Formats: sequence, C-alpha cells, structure tokens
Amino acid sequence: MVSSKVMIILSAFVIYLVMMVAIGAVFMKKTKSAEDYFLGGRGLGGWVAALSAQASDMSGWLLMGLPGAIYALGTGQAWIAIGLFIGTVCNWVFISGRLRRYTIAANNSLTLPEYFENRFRDKKRILLLISSVVIVVFFLVYTASALAAGGQLFHSVFGLDYHIALAIGALVILAYTFMGGFMAVCTTDFIQGTLMLIGLLAVPIAAWSLLGGDFRDLLVQSQVTGGADAYLSLWYNGGEPYRAIDIISQLAWGLGYCGMPHILTRFMAVKNEKELKKSRVIAIIWVALSLGAACVIGVLGRAYLYPVLLGTEGQASTESVFIEMITKVFTQDLALPFVGGIFLCGILAAIMSTADSQLLVAASSVSEDIYRGYFRTEADSDKVLRISRITVAVVALLAFIIAWDPNSSIMGLVSNAWAGLGSAFGPIVLLSLFWKRTNLAGAIAGILSGGLAVIVWDYIPLAGGQTLGAATGLYSLVVGFALSIVMIVVFSLATKAPSQEIVDEFERVRAGNVEE
Repeated sequence: MVSSKVMIILSAFVIYLVMMVAIGAVFMKKTKSAEDYFLGGRGLGGWVAALSAQASDMSGWLLMGLPGAIYALGTGQAWIAIGLFIGTVCNWVFISGRLRRYTIAANNSLTLPEYFENRFRDKKRILLLISSVVIVVFFLVYTASALAAGGQLFHSVFGLDYHIALAIGALVILAYTFMGGFMAVCTTDFIQGTLMLIGLLAVPIAAWSLLGGDFRDLLVQSQVTGGADAYLSLWYNGGEPYRAIDIISQLAWGLGYCGMPHILTRFMAVKNEKELKKSRVIAIIWVALSLGAACVIGVLGRAYLYPVLLGTEGQASTESVFIEMITKVFTQDLALPFVGGIFLCGILAAIMSTADSQLLVAASSVSEDIYRGYFRTEADSDKVLRISRITVAVVALLAFIIAWDPNSSIMGLVSNAWAGLGSAFGPIVLLSLFWKRTNLAGAIAGILSGGLAVIVWDYIPLAGGQTLGAATGLYSLVVGFALSIVMIVVFSLATKAPSQEIVDEFERVRAGNVEE
C-alpha cells in the first residue's frame, strides 16, 4: 500500500514533469529551422542565458556527486567547488563576449565544430569531423551520468526498480528535447536553475534549525574519519592530510569550463552584449550560492541524518545525501511532503537540465556538422531538423545503455567526460580567441592530443596494472589540457602562418567591430 506522503510527493513530480513536456510542445510549434533548433535564433535573454548555462553545467553532480563526496570525505572535497567557481568567473568574464562575437564574424557559426572550421578556414573539414566525434563520444558518457542520477533519485524516493526509474527519466528528457530544441531546453533550464537554487538554500537552513546546537556532537558520533577537526578542514581528505597533487587535481576542474560545448553555446545564443553583461553577473552569483550550499549540505547531512550512515550496508549511497535530507526534513520532521516533493524535483531539474543540453549539442554535431557539413552539404534545413531529432533519440538510447549498471558512480562518469571535453576543446577555444598565430594544424593537433591523453590516462593500465591516473593521483584534465596547449603552440609555429584574411578577422573581433 503506497503511503499518502509518497502519493503527495509523486503528485509534485507529475505536475513538474507534465510542465516540462508542455514547454517542449509549445516550442515545437515555434521551431522552424535548424538555427532555431540549435541556437534559438540567437535571441536568448540575460536571465535565461545565465540560469540555463549554469543549470546545464552543474547537473546531478551538484546536488548528488559533490554533497556525497563531502559527506564521505569531509570539507576538503570543496577544492573542486573552489576550482569550478574560479573557472565559471573566468569563462563568463574572458570568453563569453569574444566567443559570441567571433562565432558571428566566422560566418554565423551555429555550433562549436562549425566555429572551428570557419575560424581556421578548414576547407577539407577535418576539424569539423574530429571535433564532432569527440563531442558525441564524451557526451554519451556525460549524458549517461545524468540518466544514472535520475535512476538513483526515483529509486531512493519511490522505491522503484533502478532500471524502471532510469527509463522514466530518460523518456521525459527525450520528449521535450526532441520536440522543442534549444529554446525549450533553455526555458526549462531557467525554471530548473531557479528550482535548484531554492532547494539548495532552503534545505540546509531548515536542517540547521532542526539540529539546534547538536551539530558538532552528532558529527563526532557519526564516526567521521580523522575526527571533526580534520573533517571540517580544507587541508584534510578522508582524515589524511591533502597532498599538493590532490589540491591541484581538484582545482583543475575549473579548466574544463572553456571547453564545454553545452555551456559555450549559451554564450553564442545571447541576443546582444548588454544581455550578456547581465547574464555574467547573474551566473556568477548563482554559482557562488549553489556551490557553497552544496558543500554545506554534505557536512550538515553527516550530522543531521545520524544515526543513519549512508554508504554502509543496507543504506543508500553517499551520493543520495541531499535526497535523504529532503525526505527527512519535509516528510518526517516538518510534515510538508508536497514541499519536499518540489525540492526533490530540484534534483530532477539538475539532472534534466544537463542531459537535455548534452543531447542537443550531440544532435547538432551529428546533423549539422557531420551529416550536412561532411556528407550531405546540399541538405536543406528541414532535413537537418529531422536528422537532429533522430539523433537525440539515438544518443539518449546509447546513454541509457551505458547507465544501465545501478552501481554507476555519478562523480566518476562526470569526471571522465568533463576531463575529455575540457582537454580536447578548452585549449583550442582559448588560443583561437586570444592568439592570432594559432592555425589549422595546431587546432587539429590540440584537439586530438587533449582527447587522447584523457583516454590513455584514465582507461589504459600502463603502470603495473593501474591506469596512470590511479597510480599518480593526478586528474587527467591537468595532463590533457597542458599537452593540448603545448601541441597547439608547437604545430602552429612549425607550420604556415594564418592567412591575412584570418588575421584581419581576428583583429576585427578583438576590436569589437562585428555586426550584430
């Protein structure tokens, strides 16, 4: 017999999911071309751009992976959040405006691979193909992490079988992305970003008020490794002093931002520079509040949920700490199950806001960049739109298969995908915008070396049966990013300099002389 509290929570989920699909249906009628489907006709407003970019960025990792890591190992895991905050600020301040201008100047590029092709005048379309393949490969893993988070959410809240829960989440995300394209995704992301922030701020405040003055005592009783002082210190990780290599690895997460296609497309789609400046302020405030609150949730959850210890036999995983806190605060202690259901929808929002963006970028890479750009150059916009929607369905299915294992680590999947995309694209995005000597040979070498370095570092056991990542403790993004920059510089200097046409375009963008 299903309890009344579960039914109330379920009603909140149903209302939320129906609203997301309805948004997709509305924007399906407004989507007339491939440019509408991929960039919304470059008509994105400041608030929508900011919250859409940050919501699509943070994913279930923000509400499950990060709080779970801090719950298990302590405040030292917040170095990742610090790195991400620095990366967010730098991305919005230094990259957003220039990338938007350059994609307009570079023949109104709709996607990141198309921008690379136009920026470097790649007539053989090598860059287009390589970068599109990299996007599809790593976004499969990234989308799988979001679907896995959705499966864990429905399983924890409703007791559904993980695989059934996985299918429900995948179908809803697929529905509104398939129908409405970019504007549906951005509008739902705006709602989802707002809901995520409210939940992140409200839950720890409510939990702290219910804890009273017992926080530190309960923290000690929960058997944190190394004691409460080490658990609450930035300089300890799981009770052990942090090594410099660990801090460098966690701060390095911030490097990934300048290579994330699903974030960069938001910069490309903003309607004008004025709206972009507004987006910048909103996004930085949002990410500071959200990352800070997620860290607090991990620490508070350790005390608030005690004597339950997540991750032990018979208990949910540590990555479910936010779910368990919402359930306990609102369905047990405060007896407000519908409010709890709304905040649980915030977790679903985080998951959906990333998965939909990744599906859309993967679809644009296959249909716009590979299909029309490489194989069917004469294909009209309607044909590309149909291929895009088919690709969304295929990518969702493949990600569903990858996420089928109920023991999939959200943190692990996100970490690998983030490193791959950040290493392949981050350096070439940076240098294409700020170093006019960068050329086609350097771009190809940078993308290939960055992406392959991550695969070798994380997946091939070269050190006594261990991967190099496991043996050294150094995050693959550090290695891939550094290698890619070196290869871009070396190959660019060793080969023919860019043409005068390319240099003139670079100078025009740098001076801001680009027609809107």
